[in-house]
Amino acid sequence: MNSIWTETTSAPQFDSLQQDVKTDVLVIGGGITGILCAYMLQRAGVDYILVEAARICDGITKNTTAKITLQHGIIYDKLIRTFGADLAGLYAKANMEALEQYREICKTIDCDFEKRDSFVYTLDQPTKIEKEVAALKKLGVFAEYVSKLDLPFPIAGAVRVGDQAQFHPLKFLYEIAKELRIFENTKVLELKPGQAITSHGKITAGKMIVATHFPIINKHGSYFLKLYQHRSYVLAIENADRIQGMYVDEAKKGMSFREYGKFLLIGGGSHRTGKKGGNWQELREFVKKYYPGAKERYYWATQDCMSLDHVPYIGHYCSHMQDLYTASGFNKWGMSSAMVAAMVLTDMVQGKENVYAPVFSPSRNILRPQLAINAVESLGGLLTPTVPRCPHMGCALKYNRAEHSWDCSCHGSRFTEKGELIDNPATDDKKTPPPKMDNFL
Repeated sequence: MNSIWTETTSAPQFDSLQQDVKTDVLVIGGGITGILCAYMLQRAGVDYILVEAARICDGITKNTTAKITLQHGIIYDKLIRTFGADLAGLYAKANMEALEQYREICKTIDCDFEKRDSFVYTLDQPTKIEKEVAALKKLGVFAEYVSKLDLPFPIAGAVRVGDQAQFHPLKFLYEIAKELRIFENTKVLELKPGQAITSHGKITAGKMIVATHFPIINKHGSYFLKLYQHRSYVLAIENADRIQGMYVDEAKKGMSFREYGKFLLIGGGSHRTGKKGGNWQELREFVKKYYPGAKERYYWATQDCMSLDHVPYIGHYCSHMQDLYTASGFNKWGMSSAMVAAMVLTDMVQGKENVYAPVFSPSRNILRPQLAINAVESLGGLLTPTVPRCPHMGCALKYNRAEHSWDCSCHGSRFTEKGELIDNPATDDKKTPPPKMDNFL
């Protein structure tokens, strides 16, 4: 169950930390967000260290579909209605700048970077598409309404944004990581103000960036209420009809499409982590119907942190912790959002003003409808009188038959059948006490 990305490249290796060290900025987590933060910090001349508990890009990053676009589903009409046109415009500009950063860096990296048009389509809600086109145009983004796509089924309409991109994420990240100061197999066991205790030494740091997909400190920021996790599934098939763009359904349980070489990547079957969903079975039934001559070559699954208001949390971990930062809640758009996070946080740790920082502040208003849903789900998980329990906050785990794992519907932690940790926010296996992350006062 490896992704096409892990099967088509080789990872560099880094030593583990072997002694106590000091640095200006500690980056915790070696996925795309952590690596891009380290890359930007190095480029800015900032002293930093990145530590990864296992191997870089071995978590969620390796399972992306790697579409780089400012088009994050049907979002801009919502942002204008919720936050106003000024903030929505900054959100769009931040993601435009992220795309340009990728475009510039990839000029010297062989990572299959390709310019592609991006489409968000609907099967039955053309009015949504019309409103989104109008919203994008209001924000100065060229967008157009189209009624047909090169997909094997009819649509009710789609919004097209041109000159977006796709690439091979691991070829890109492994190449830029080679020159970075990274320590693998170095797990953070305890966080204190200005200090991180790891499995191989103590790190003293003036500032810290928590880039662990889901923030690992429960005591601050209320991320256990502000975030939930969503699983989705991918098939890579060959002998399918060619497509020219990148496509995603506006519906929460819809499908996405992009090509990589001779392969067509189809995503879908999604559901809240710990709940039932269509998984690969739904995708295979779709392929059987629409691509009967295709052959499945790879299949994998991924997991995304979803925010309350469709905007990521990037900035100070919470309002009263000025030396601790985080980036999470990318809402299935991790490629552009990770670059935005790296741009914003690199400025913030240097004390520089970043025009986009207020848009993504983790301390913004959390009174959104999703908050109540998350609270009810957490309460239900806590009150369910079954075992095993998640070591993160004690919610009941549910067995995922499709992936043979134990999953938490409260916050999205996942474990193997033997109890070994797969995905956070839990920080260790379900049979062992968790590391001390709440000593950060």
